[in-house]
Amino acid sequence: MNLRLNPQLALGYKSPTQITRVVSEAWGIDNLYCANCPSPTLSPTPANTRAIDYFCPRCRSSYQLKSSRRPFGKRINDGAYEAMIEAILGDNTPNLFLLRYDHPLWTVRDLFLVPQFLLSRSSIEKRTALTAKAERAGWVGCNILLNALPPDAKIPVVTSGKAIPPKIVRYNLRKLQPLKKIVAKDRGWTLDVLWVVRSLGKEIFTNADIYAYESHFQQLYPNNRHIRDKIRQQLQVLRDSGFLKQPSRGVWEAA
Repeated sequence: MNLRLNPQLALGYKSPTQITRVVSEAWGIDNLYCANCPSPTLSPTPANTRAIDYFCPRCRSSYQLKSSRRPFGKRINDGAYEAMIEAILGDNTPNLFLLRYDHPLWTVRDLFLVPQFLLSRSSIEKRTALTAKAERAGWVGCNILLNALPPDAKIPVVTSGKAIPPKIVRYNLRKLQPLKKIVAKDRGWTLDVLWVVRSLGKEIFTNADIYAYESHFQQLYPNNRHIRDKIRQQLQVLRDSGFLKQPSRGVWEAA
């Protein structure tokens, strides 16, 4: 993987956003590969294709690339809110590459892959509708809340200017595949419980540790009157998916 970008490709563009898009998308055509299969390349989608920048010519997996010269914060802008929620529930979101580059040197510093099946409703924030004076008055966009994703969701591809071997990237993605088998409308609960599990920072924990986040789950699911039952159910799902072990009743251990 060549970590150098070519700013000459954006000559004639003045907007920093356009420059970043043109340079990074061209870099992706030459350097990105499919994490879902052995394909060493990705193909660009036709111009003006919404939300998808590349697809795998072998397995047809889709990818979107978001690039920034600054480290990604807690949230990143995305498209229309309703369309995003519909795509998540329909399992139609693309895999997401997050690329940070060194602006003066035009080199890739960090690149993460967020698998499409690890986005959930609770990781999408609804933005305020555009005002009546805006060109698209009433349009409602969304943000992807990176801090609402479990750390498992951000698979390193390049770290501190060093590329990770593709076989390791693909291995890390394969470890997450059991989550993909969960029906999309139910997967959100699983991911939310996994986020809490990872937030604890403990190798061994109990039901009571997760129950301490009951108000958090009640906010996410205000119509659910059986939060603790649902938590226990999802801990069992994570156990059966290989993410947890259960040494004894009510006690859990990171697998």
